[in-house]
Amino acid sequence: MKAIIIVAAVAAMATQNFAGEPAGASASASHSVAVANYLTIPFNTITGDSTNLTAYKGKVVLVVNVASQCGNTPQYAALEALYRKYKNRGFVILGFPANNFGQQEPGTNEEILTFCKTNYDVTFPMMSKISVAGPDQHPLYTYLTKESALPGKITWNFGKFLLDRNGVVIARFDPKTKPDNPELVSKIEKLLTEQQ
Repeated sequence: MKAIIIVAAVAAMATQNFAGEPAGASASASHSVAVANYLTIPFNTITGDSTNLTAYKGKVVLVVNVASQCGNTPQYAALEALYRKYKNRGFVILGFPANNFGQQEPGTNEEILTFCKTNYDVTFPMMSKISVAGPDQHPLYTYLTKESALPGKITWNFGKFLLDRNGVVIARFDPKTKPDNPELVSKIEKLLTEQQ
């Protein structure tokens, strides 16, 4: 499936660093505030520690809503391979378990973590189970799907948002796009190279 990629001109207008300070004069004030607020939205790690996107300051981030009983679940293996390949260059994957689609993530955080480690040897950061759609949608996903530069509903498990080192949503990939998709990998490599 084709990835939806924001054009460079729009991305430049949305630049904002993780500290909440404008990264360039071209950033609009309203969007800067929105991005700054979004980066501080709290969520928990899968082991219960409170965090937010400012903890990943300076990293290229791939945000993925994951599930353990989905046809896309084998993507965990490719996600882990992608993380191991690029983590030392400043890349991180954040997995957000969600039970919104087909009841395919029914387990507790503990069960999800055990599943991921046992079956896919996942070492990238996993977050606490949240809702990514519907009336109880987590505020992080409310921003991503309604206020970011690439809005639109989450359609299924393993949707992917790619953020640059400033926390700006640069690209979005649908659930069927595998983590080793050349377009996705190329975009990650470009961001890692451009912003070192």
